[in-house]
Amino acid sequence: MAKINGNEIRPGNILEHDGGLWAAVKVNHVKPGKGGAFAQVELKNLRDGRKLNERFRSEDKVDQVSLDFKEQQFLYETDGRLVFMDAETYEQIELDAELLGERRPFLQDGMTAQIQYYGDEALSVQLPQKVRCRVVETEPVQKGQTAANSFKPAILDNGVRIMIPPFIGPDEDIIVHTELMEYSERA
Repeated sequence: MAKINGNEIRPGNILEHDGGLWAAVKVNHVKPGKGGAFAQVELKNLRDGRKLNERFRSEDKVDQVSLDFKEQQFLYETDGRLVFMDAETYEQIELDAELLGERRPFLQDGMTAQIQYYGDEALSVQLPQKVRCRVVETEPVQKGQTAANSFKPAILDNGVRIMIPPFIGPDEDIIVHTELMEYSERA
């Protein structure tokens, strides 16, 4: 682990602080009229999601941690646990489905995801940015309805409700942006 000064903390840095792993979400450098400068840092715990606001002076030393990313293939889900396989070693691991949160329905069999590791501990799962889904239920297409900003509700094959353009009908494939959980384009 590398030690950095408190004024070198940037958003996205991973720090070991108070016995936990924290991601710097927001950093605000403050130079008050009286006293020394400091960095006001909003931290998010990578293990349990807690947030913390901490003040670091320039002379404070903090441990910066580097994390490893591994591409792994999703195999199946059993009892709220997701089973992934490393494509190089064929080693299988089980992760809690809660790591994905509301993006869980977008995980498909055989999909390759990036898993973030600290040593041997998996901290997060990143899905591909865009996935292909099928519209199961929506209002029928109405001719002449071409207004650019009008959207209608739809239910996808994975049970997720999103808003789609009026020209998309049932049983059509679309591309969904997994981070924003919204329609991206026609498949």
